[in-house]
Amino acid sequence: MRYGNQLAVYAFALLLVGTACGTPNTPPDAGAPSTVAAPPAEFLDGPCATTPHPVPILGGARCGELVVPVNRTEPDGATLRLAVAVIPSQIQPPTSDPLVFLMGGPGQDAIADPPINPDYPLNRSRDLILMGQRGNLTSSTPMACPEIDRFYARRVGLPYNAPSTGAEYVTAVRECHDRLAPTTDLSAFNSTESTYDLIDLRKALGIAKWNVFSHSYGTDLALIYLRHDADAIASIAFDGVTPPSVAALGWTWASAEEAFDNMIEACASQPACAQRYPDLEATFLRLVGDLEANPLTTTVDVPGVGPTTVVVDGGMLLNWFVPVATHLPADFPAAIDELAHGNPDLVASQWAAAWTNPDKVGFLAWGLTLSIWCREWVPFETVEDQLAAARAAFPKFPDSVLAQAPQLPFLREGCAAWNVPKAPDSIRDTTTSDVPTLVLSGSYDGQTGAVWGDYIAKNLSRSTVVVVAGAAHGVYAEPCGAEIIASFFDNPGNPDASCADTTRPPAYDIRPPGP
Repeated sequence: MRYGNQLAVYAFALLLVGTACGTPNTPPDAGAPSTVAAPPAEFLDGPCATTPHPVPILGGARCGELVVPVNRTEPDGATLRLAVAVIPSQIQPPTSDPLVFLMGGPGQDAIADPPINPDYPLNRSRDLILMGQRGNLTSSTPMACPEIDRFYARRVGLPYNAPSTGAEYVTAVRECHDRLAPTTDLSAFNSTESTYDLIDLRKALGIAKWNVFSHSYGTDLALIYLRHDADAIASIAFDGVTPPSVAALGWTWASAEEAFDNMIEACASQPACAQRYPDLEATFLRLVGDLEANPLTTTVDVPGVGPTTVVVDGGMLLNWFVPVATHLPADFPAAIDELAHGNPDLVASQWAAAWTNPDKVGFLAWGLTLSIWCREWVPFETVEDQLAAARAAFPKFPDSVLAQAPQLPFLREGCAAWNVPKAPDSIRDTTTSDVPTLVLSGSYDGQTGAVWGDYIAKNLSRSTVVVVAGAAHGVYAEPCGAEIIASFFDNPGNPDASCADTTRPPAYDIRPPGP
């Protein structure tokens, strides 16, 4: 199917820092751990980490492991090892400061799936540094939850917002918790410890100054890291912003609304689409309510999986839109029109392909994801605030749809089962900085909308803010986004973002009505 490769580029899970003992030279944030005396972190040269699929950019890399404390509040505590790969500069010796990458998720692995557009590798004049975050696939303590992956594959055949579906999710979370908790300090896998890991990595590699590229949850981590190690950061880029000061369940609604409005407006501005689908917005909103009351069930053939039963209801339709339709925008009007005429197969096929891929089982570190979400996001928002954000975005949706945040259904209940302590309040501090910054968003990003790029830029005095029309989550994967990122790291004070002025959303496909 032609949408298979496009689906591969987005970060579906979302949504996301000295002295010898790893503490920064700047005043510590109250959310940082109370560190104890420890020797400097050690980098051990060695072979590159084993990954589920070949990663071409690792060819010729200097690889090894960074040895760090599991919990920096414990003297003589356990350690863990984080996989590291340094991709050498094409120019030798390098003429620019190196660039380190912070991945999304939380739970995606920078070694196994680096956020680098192969057409713009960024290592012409600098080394590129990849490190698998603690808890990730390539770390010595991987926190994969195949129980959750298998639940998500089953969920395509379940009513999205049904309490029974939520109960099945909580069961999967509890099974993973009970398997990991006896041997793993789940509370130690958090953004603050990962911040200190970054400082330790920089020092262990002998780097005085480096650049930072962050994507999705990686922007959350980057904003926290920026508070602790700003003097060592030459420039920093954010692609798809997740601000730690506001990230929570209700936070997701503004991004979904913004992407929806932009995709509806794009149809109105394309004469063929406007003529063929004049009531696209009203049709989508009506379908969410109608299907929530009267779901459709269909069977689709998923490549590599086979016949798959899919339930299409209002919650599923909203969550199909947020990460799937935004990445496959050309299909959006036709898919809604076909659904309105009783044919759910295009929507169902795309949804099932996104969730039932057996190669995804055990790949994302859901344990790390939950430890961060349940420690740093969920406890800082009330149910009432979450619902208020939902009603402000889509007031016509039924209550059962509004009750579950896009991408994060039943997370509050899941966090009760995951059972990690709330982070210190200061994890939610706003980051202020004068480090040269690129804030990059896509107008179709239903996961981390441009509204949040504007939000953080207010406190980043040397920021360049760019929105690429028609780009979804992961602007680095788009040609214009990759050009802007490369230009920024070459010239942080004056990057060339002119391609954003001429980039337009792709034309929508026009099809006969179905079925």
